[in-house]
Amino acid sequence: MGKGTKAMTKPVLVTGGAGYIGSHAVLALRDAGRAVVVIDDLSNGVREAVPGDVELIVGDIADKALVSDSIRRHDIREIMHFAGSVRVEESVADPLKYYDNNTAKSRILIDEARKSGVTHFIFSSTAATYGIPKITCVTEETETLPINPYGWSKLMTEQMLRDTVAAHPGFNVAILRYFNVAGADPKGRTGQRTKNATHLIKVASEVAAGKRPGMEIFGTDYETKDGTCVRDYIHVSDLARAHVDVLAWLHKNGPMGLFNCGYGTGYSVREVLAAVSKVSGSQLQTTDAARRAGDPPSLISNASLIRETVGWTPNFDDLETIVRTAYIWEKSLDQAPARSI
Repeated sequence: MGKGTKAMTKPVLVTGGAGYIGSHAVLALRDAGRAVVVIDDLSNGVREAVPGDVELIVGDIADKALVSDSIRRHDIREIMHFAGSVRVEESVADPLKYYDNNTAKSRILIDEARKSGVTHFIFSSTAATYGIPKITCVTEETETLPINPYGWSKLMTEQMLRDTVAAHPGFNVAILRYFNVAGADPKGRTGQRTKNATHLIKVASEVAAGKRPGMEIFGTDYETKDGTCVRDYIHVSDLARAHVDVLAWLHKNGPMGLFNCGYGTGYSVREVLAAVSKVSGSQLQTTDAARRAGDPPSLISNASLIRETVGWTPNFDDLETIVRTAYIWEKSLDQAPARSI
């Protein structure tokens, strides 16, 4: 039995596993037969998002003793790192928070992981690293020039990981750059619970479910098909499974991988809102507003590399499917949360 095979019999440590994307990754790992341990400080995540039989370690990834002890106790060799801050507008208003949460704390986690014998590390990055690209569909080779602190905070962590891989043979890393993540687990096991969310489909689902009276469309004068921002939306369950597939790929092909995660199709804000209205059967109340700081006009992926190299194939590549799962989840939040995951 090789080293990689041995590592895959041990639990995967998921940071931020009580959050939106992290909780879906926990389910994807379990669906693949893997054991999981979660570290989350619950600043954004919630206990209910973690299955009852999965150990939740409540704490900060910057707590060196906590991280090293957790790795030692569970004999961790693989980490999926989701913990961090994700709001573009907030990063513009409070950049140091993002350089702390996303960059400085990641440095501590990476250092403790390497020192403690972790061999495989998957990093949750973002398409915000591309800034405002000069081409329609960005590849992994497209120039990275972020236009907001969120994107810079993630790009800095990417560089730390590259340098660590170069300096320490045996430490293998894959970086996944997400485009716009949306939707919820089709089985209703988890979804987005973020309070005061800013993600378009989440906010629109709240309006459709009667939890908000209306919403704003930030920017209607972009040079796009209808004047509103265009984004590439990926279903969160497809993204979660991409992490599992990439982890298996990394064991066979390390030491480094970089992959865009999207579908390669762009939808405008107005097109997304039309889809939410169709799925929910309700007309959304919207108000046109000024552009938000740090928002690029259009961001679409060329994600052929992860399909061709890793063999990842999406199951939910359809806007209405994404919207429907998000809306059904939003409606379910009115009910008592279930723990039978």
